[in-house]
This record gives sequence, structure tokens and C-alpha cells, in this order.
Amino acid sequence: QLQASGGGLVQAGVPLRLSCAASGRTFSNYVMGWFRQAPGKEREFVAAISRSGGYSTKYADSVKGRFTISRDNAKNTVFLQMNSLKPEDTAVYYCAADPTIVLLATTPRSYEYWGQGTQVTVSS
Repeated sequence: QLQASGGGLVQAGVPLRLSCAASGRTFSNYVMGWFRQAPGKEREFVAAISRSGGYSTKYADSVKGRFTISRDNAKNTVFLQMNSLKPEDTAVYYCAADPTIVLLATTPRSYEYWGQGTQVTVSS
């Protein structure tokens, strides 16, 4: 089970940190990802982080340099630090997990488990 939190309404430029707490599984065995979906648009990749051992990361071009994904395996939690937020970052943000991904996948169908989503609204 994945539980995302930390969303809210912020002004452009104000930082926000999302959290996703996992339960019921060995968290360190899972590649973790963040996706987002704006109204009328398809769900899109935001960031992903590997299981352990150096924590490789991957980012969508639209968030590279502004967002940072991290994880704390001891707390079964993955984070998404979002800086320099823009109105176009407005979306429902979902965390996702998968135990079998070899490389850091960017497609939603690659992830087996999903959280319920948390709304992020950025005003101009």
C-alpha cells in the first residue's frame, strides 16, 4: 500500500515536498516513481529512483533541475522535493512502485503498485 501526502495550493516559486509512505512490503526491493496527471491529460512521468546502492535517478525534462526524488528505506518513504514550482506543474501527483523493473522506467504501465494521488495546485 502506498500513501502519498504533502500536496496543496502554493504560489509559483514556493517549494513543496511530497511524501509517499509504503507499507506491507520490503520497500527497499522496489523501484519508486512519481507521476502526475493534469485535467484532460494523460498521466506523465516525473521522476524515478532505484532500489538502493547509489540510488540512480531519472527525471522528466520538464522538471529536471527543479525537482529532486529521494528515498529513506529505513522509513519506507520516498520523497519528491519540488522547487521553483510553475503553474504548469499543477496536477494530481501519484507515487508508484515496482519490484521487477531493471532500468528506471518512465511509463505508467511499468509500475505495478500505485498510491491514491495528492493534488498540487500552483497559482501564478
